[in-house]
Amino acid sequence: MSTFEEILAGCLKQDNKSKEMIYKSFYGYLIAVILRYVRERADAEELVNDSFIKIFKNIHTFRHPQDPEQLQNAFRAWSSRISSRTAIDFLRSKKVYLNIDDISEDQHRATSESAIAQLNAQDILKLLNALPDTHRIIFNMYEIEGFSHDEIAKTLDIPVSSSRVYLTRAKNKLRELYSIPTN
Repeated sequence: MSTFEEILAGCLKQDNKSKEMIYKSFYGYLIAVILRYVRERADAEELVNDSFIKIFKNIHTFRHPQDPEQLQNAFRAWSSRISSRTAIDFLRSKKVYLNIDDISEDQHRATSESAIAQLNAQDILKLLNALPDTHRIIFNMYEIEGFSHDEIAKTLDIPVSSSRVYLTRAKNKLRELYSIPTN
């Protein structure tokens, strides 16, 4: 059995067996990342494959952490960033962005943060998918992927202030959606 470091070294040498191991190991994780951005499963599957093409093409740029025990987590974060940017590029090409005024300011209610912490992953994904596309993208980039507002603005070609407004509106909409009783 190969170590993760050996598998990555194999990918650098264009070894197909190593690439297959990476693909099988990270496919589920990366499809979950992309499904936070796109709603259609078929689009997500295509974007995952596009992401792997980029990952294998650019694997030489991956920076190994000092601590070998952090290697797999560092690679996961690096590949996640590639996947999220691939999804964002796809959405940008489809021009799914909405105007800054696509949701009214009065659409928010207070919800305790402890109640949101009790949601399970499926519930959270359902709530995220109910957000308008731009709100969902910026929420994912900021809250889940860890992008700064400056990075979001640069990536999406919007003003930094718009990124902040979209994030606030996304949070308000999530609070509203969470407070609606579901039967």
